[in-house]
Amino acid sequence: MLPLSTLVVTAAWLANSLSPAQAVTAGSFADGGNTTVSAMMLFVGNAQKVYVLDKAEGNAAQIDNHPAWGAVWDMETHTSFAMDVKTNVFCASGMHLPNGSYATFGGNGAITVGGNIGSNTTDGGSAASYDMTYQDYDGRKAIRILNPCTNDDDFTSEECQWFDNPDVLSMQKERWYSAAEPLGDGTIVLIGGFVNGGYINRNYPNTDPTYEGGAAEPTYEFYPANGTTATIMQFMVKTSGLNSYAHTYLMPSGKMLVQANYSTMLWDPATNTETDLPDMPGEVVRVYPASGGVAMLPLTPANNYTPTVIFCGGSNMTDEMWGNYSWPVIDTFYYPASNDCQRLTPEPADGSTPAYEQDDDMLEGRTMGQFIILPTGELLMVNGGENGTAGYSENTDTTLEYGQMPYGMSLAAAPVGKPALYNPNAPAGSRWSNDGFDTSTIPRLYHSSAILLPDASVMIAGSNPNVDVNLTTYFPTTYKAEIFYPPYFSSSNRPVPTGIPTTLSYGGAYFDISLPASSYTGSANDAAANTTVVVVRPGWTTHALNMGQRFLQLNTTYTVNSNGTIVMHTSQMPPNANIFQPGPAMVFVVVNGIPSNGTFVIVGTGNIETQPTSSAALLPTNQLASTDTSGTGSGSSSSSSTDNSASSSHTGAIVGGVVGALVIVGILGALIGICLSRRRRAANRAPNAYAMSDPKTPANTFNVNYGGAGAGAAAGAKEGLTADPYYRQDYNASSDWAQSNVALNAPTSPYQDLPRRENGMSMDIDPYAAESRMSTSTPDGGRRQRF
Repeated sequence: MLPLSTLVVTAAWLANSLSPAQAVTAGSFADGGNTTVSAMMLFVGNAQKVYVLDKAEGNAAQIDNHPAWGAVWDMETHTSFAMDVKTNVFCASGMHLPNGSYATFGGNGAITVGGNIGSNTTDGGSAASYDMTYQDYDGRKAIRILNPCTNDDDFTSEECQWFDNPDVLSMQKERWYSAAEPLGDGTIVLIGGFVNGGYINRNYPNTDPTYEGGAAEPTYEFYPANGTTATIMQFMVKTSGLNSYAHTYLMPSGKMLVQANYSTMLWDPATNTETDLPDMPGEVVRVYPASGGVAMLPLTPANNYTPTVIFCGGSNMTDEMWGNYSWPVIDTFYYPASNDCQRLTPEPADGSTPAYEQDDDMLEGRTMGQFIILPTGELLMVNGGENGTAGYSENTDTTLEYGQMPYGMSLAAAPVGKPALYNPNAPAGSRWSNDGFDTSTIPRLYHSSAILLPDASVMIAGSNPNVDVNLTTYFPTTYKAEIFYPPYFSSSNRPVPTGIPTTLSYGGAYFDISLPASSYTGSANDAAANTTVVVVRPGWTTHALNMGQRFLQLNTTYTVNSNGTIVMHTSQMPPNANIFQPGPAMVFVVVNGIPSNGTFVIVGTGNIETQPTSSAALLPTNQLASTDTSGTGSGSSSSSSTDNSASSSHTGAIVGGVVGALVIVGILGALIGICLSRRRRAANRAPNAYAMSDPKTPANTFNVNYGGAGAGAAAGAKEGLTADPYYRQDYNASSDWAQSNVALNAPTSPYQDLPRRENGMSMDIDPYAAESRMSTSTPDGGRRQRF
């Protein structure tokens, strides 16, 4: 087991720390404030802001006279305020863009109170284009774009708002629970999803695995569109029913690992060819709603930047147990989640046949457990439950009435409140530990989220296994955020690097990062030998996934000066954009297991294009100080720093071919045509009113308006969104990118032979009293529950 001290850390985490100055304890949770809306989705926009998205529901926070389901959270103050989102983001996917903007894709149709279908119905009544109470629009084809802003910007301006108009910018197909993965040029592949439905995307028996009567979407498409019509991916047919939020990872070859149900393949996006890989051992399901924790392990010089993916937890429920669109057959909340972990290297460097490798079991079974890659190269597992699956329902085929459901609508139980740390480089049998970690008292089940912050702490938020806001059920809608402090917060000293560039290229000239002697304690020569420079992309998180999350250790050598300063000679990114796709990331310098604050960079040119590559420049040889000196920092190094036996090589080989052109460095102004027109629109549109809690915002700028669900919705609310042809004309050059776009009053789908179940419930009567929802005893007479 990994040892861990729980020493108190003071405000000496440096003036440039991005967290509130406060004493914190390694392994502990701290109050993260309120997220305004329940945090079903998170992404780090910049060094100040985290963006929050929720499904359309009756949140008390109001914006433009309807419930809010978007917000932005401030890292310094731990306060948040509402943002307007037009369409229903429920169970969308999302991804960064090469210039640092973010996009979300798809979602659900318009809904109203209790999760019922909205007022303006389509598809034969099985969906809605708009609802006059919640004022949400159909989000199933929506593409929403956001350019993150800082405290220096005007959040009322169009530049800082979500662009969200599916009449102007949308996918070819309706997608709910789709996968999203960028290619090496920054293009995003969108894969699969529901059209509508509920628990899993199949009927049972499964007689139409391709379309499921029109409720499944087995195709893939690209954003920005490249003129290719959405095309069937046979793997989506093969894995029908259990392929929502398929796990996708681009490989160095340009092929993509895709895993769903218990099947695995390598897919070539250029040719739509599939190469089967071995099935998941034990037929353990990792995708939603089994929702195992899945991540790519750190890419390092020592492993020649060869990707290995780890799969942990989920469920080994048999095929018939899963049921169908409506709900599961069994009472999932009594069924133990898997604790099994497997590793897979899809493209072994030695050319051997890919095979799953048994890894250490987790310390407990988890569904909805989520991996967060830390700057040390360790992986933190947070959230989830020991029993059941993701999703919610009024009943199962075993418990037929909602009033008899032991945990309200939740299909999971026994929340796991204690994080666990996984060290991929530790010897087998000793990779997991939770020694010294506190246990959160807040259940984090379905629709919870977590993400790495720039100060190397972890934000944890959300949880809402309910069809609509419900504050009195057993596992209620949750707005409270927490900050978890990993083991390295046991040190009161932190590296303070200088010289980190604002852009990283694929190959090319190296750069120097300087570390003062105050950045470490002990021997300067030892500190230099135990320093890594890593690039971390936290990803876009929802449903226990961090889409786009990657960790890459840059190749380095060092010079130790007689005054104790250390210069890290640092290579650019490997000259292969498939290894770490273009876009925003954070650079951390880790000394003796203690990370600096992250510095935001753009990897690549900032454009969606074939990324220029160059040969990696030869690094200087290591130079130790002739007379070893000591650092002047106070405190101690982390007592649980990563075993760097497999990742501390600073001169390992760089993989990837050389395309030939010099890398273009410093192109940050290319905003991909997404946000440039917002100034033009700002003068023609009145500013929005926001529910606001940021003390730095002038009080007269925003209208704080909290009320009941849908308060203020006009009886004759206009159904219409402002159109801006600039988006179609400039960013989507293909004339085919939106040929399948439809007006908000969409025609009935010819495939809708199975109407979607109205998965709603009344919030007026709840059999679960508020005082029982955090009880240490269970309502089912003693089945265990862990907080």
